[in-house]
Amino acid sequence: MQVQTGFVRTDPDSLIGCLTYQSRAVSRSTESELEQLVSQARRRNRSLGVTGMLLYDNGRFLQTLEGPPRGLKQVWSSICRDQRHCDIEVLTEHMVGSRLFSDWDLLLYSREDASCRTSRASDLAPHALAHYVPGMAQLALDGDDVRINARLASVTEQGWSADDIISHLIEPVARAMGDAWLADQCSEFELTVGLSMLQLAGHAVRSHAGCAGATLRRSRYSILLATAPGEPHMLSTAMLADQFTDAGWRVDMAFPGSKEALANQIAQQGHDAVDIALSDALPRPRALLELREMVDYCRKATPDNLVVVSVGGRMFAEATATAATVGADHARRSVGGTCVRLAQLIRQGRSL
Repeated sequence: MQVQTGFVRTDPDSLIGCLTYQSRAVSRSTESELEQLVSQARRRNRSLGVTGMLLYDNGRFLQTLEGPPRGLKQVWSSICRDQRHCDIEVLTEHMVGSRLFSDWDLLLYSREDASCRTSRASDLAPHALAHYVPGMAQLALDGDDVRINARLASVTEQGWSADDIISHLIEPVARAMGDAWLADQCSEFELTVGLSMLQLAGHAVRSHAGCAGATLRRSRYSILLATAPGEPHMLSTAMLADQFTDAGWRVDMAFPGSKEALANQIAQQGHDAVDIALSDALPRPRALLELREMVDYCRKATPDNLVVVSVGGRMFAEATATAATVGADHARRSVGGTCVRLAQLIRQGRSL
């Protein structure tokens, strides 16, 4: 196993280095083996002032490490000698102004482990709509919009609210479709088309709820709903647009090609809040570093105006990343209730 890296040419401990690599497990890791690996790494990292995130999925590792160059060099040397993985490839290595994972000696995200967790109340007692998820996911991947809409109409007639249907059915269906893609059970085209159908179905659900007697409220707030640059999935962004519009907010949408483009739009339009969305179907661990940079750009764009920054996507829905991870004010685990929470944060900011 040979790994070449020119990491750390200087040694001032006041600097923060950041290294991201991927590798392949020599053998399939069990849950207990992963826990043991992480426990050992946390003790080592803590002693050297190193923090980071480890993603394990289908026999492959992706890890980001950050810390003082001296400590990071020791950790990296240990990783290169570890016989439990091979095919190590350095993806990025650079210096950063601040830590992304300052609260974590090592944050572990394992998709295989996440599928069998039993510690959360939601796992012990699945929502009543959960049994519809597998069938809906297959309908979406099959492109059967007629049956999707018929199924959602049936659920709506049972008395479920739009927020319930979105939070406990549509969003879980998106994640189930993402799992199918990760397992090579569908093509990227099928995933994208299916998410587009869910987007239209979510709009129909919200519209039906509005026709059932909900009245629009006038709001003094405004929000810019944006997808992260390069993110092709816009399911939550579209559903948030319906929710905020129904609540009377002024809503603008953006699909920026860069963080600079997003910052320019915020500076020009002066919104009270901005929401930046990653994919609801797929985990995007590598996008967290860029998302943190985007949040910083958003804040610098309006230094004289208190802008509330919200983020969302599968990484946040599954609680594997938090608002603090990327420097945001709010990380939504679901579209439902987001406008209420952001209104509270805006009011709190203006009262300071």
